[in-house]
Amino acid sequence: MEARRAFTSAARNFSSSSLRERLSSITLTTKPLRPVTNFHPPNIDFVPSKIPRKRRLQTLAVAVWSTVIVWSTFVFLILLSYPPLWPFLAAYMLWVHVLDKSPEKGGRLSAWFRSGRFWRYFADYYPASMLKTCDLPADRPYVFGYHPHGIIGMGALCTFGTESASAVPPSHVFRGHSSPAGTGFSQCYPGIIPHLLTLSSNFRVPFYRDFLLAMGIRSVSKQSCSNILKGGPGQSITIVVGGAAESLSARPGTADLTLRKRLGFIKVAIQHGADLVPVFSFGENDIYHQMPNEKGTTVYALQKKFQNVFGFTLPLFHGRGLLNYNLGLMPYRRRIVVVIGNPVHVEKCEKPTLEEITHVQGLYIEELMSIWNTYKDEFARTRKRELSIIE
Repeated sequence: MEARRAFTSAARNFSSSSLRERLSSITLTTKPLRPVTNFHPPNIDFVPSKIPRKRRLQTLAVAVWSTVIVWSTFVFLILLSYPPLWPFLAAYMLWVHVLDKSPEKGGRLSAWFRSGRFWRYFADYYPASMLKTCDLPADRPYVFGYHPHGIIGMGALCTFGTESASAVPPSHVFRGHSSPAGTGFSQCYPGIIPHLLTLSSNFRVPFYRDFLLAMGIRSVSKQSCSNILKGGPGQSITIVVGGAAESLSARPGTADLTLRKRLGFIKVAIQHGADLVPVFSFGENDIYHQMPNEKGTTVYALQKKFQNVFGFTLPLFHGRGLLNYNLGLMPYRRRIVVVIGNPVHVEKCEKPTLEEITHVQGLYIEELMSIWNTYKDEFARTRKRELSIIE
């Protein structure tokens, strides 16, 4: 027993002394920590408290529409949490997915909704304006090709989805004076009914789809295009030609278009005898910044794979916030000028050959380049390079 006590005491003394020595060595050899000098907190430029009420309403309008898919889905889920509403919601979803063919066959455009004050605030945020270069008689159908796609295509929404884009002459655009000619697409082109086209999947989102239909927006499917153009003179569709592939190239100061292989909208125009109208939106690529995703990078490969699976892609972009100027997902305040060019007359042919399609495409590209060369020095002064067709 005495031997065990002695051994235990020695072990304790050894452990205590060893621990004391180790702590002493750590204290002697450890260098004092230096303050981090190369860390810079993000420089967030907050919105001042004194902002005119009109500008606040403009920002609010853009914030509401930028998040409309989120909050419309949230409202639907909230309603779904009340069992008494289930029969009505089930009937609504049956209507959305089975019975309602409006996205494909047209209908439900609301002139009151398109011309609401909300859209005026929305367009004035950038501000977005429209330049009319010639008259378009309402005695034939039209196919408008919109370039560039940008991240979202806000200029297309203002011009063809609402009546909010002001019509201004080129000499006044940068002076901030509106033209007395009026505002909105329908006033500039009377008799022409605009239909902006978007992905069919957008019409499966509850409530959001109803807003799109009231704005005259339809599905971009081939059947939808055909149904609208068959309506005869005055009917028109607007296709944002570059699609998801071009959105990956949307960067401030550039205009890189995906157009060479886009022959579908030209074929549709020929089959229905619809004149082709090129539209170029100066400033569309300037309202967002996108992270580097050049070809060959992992980010680019993942985005293309996502596009192949789902039919669209997700550009990694950023803009400003609701209460700051440089951090968030809202677009920057950058002027957008949508120039509607001269039409390319098309002869109707139900089965056009590839040669006929490429010939019309060449005329279309010439007119599109004419828009760029005519107005680039006025509306694209800060460009980094010239317009280029990359695909």
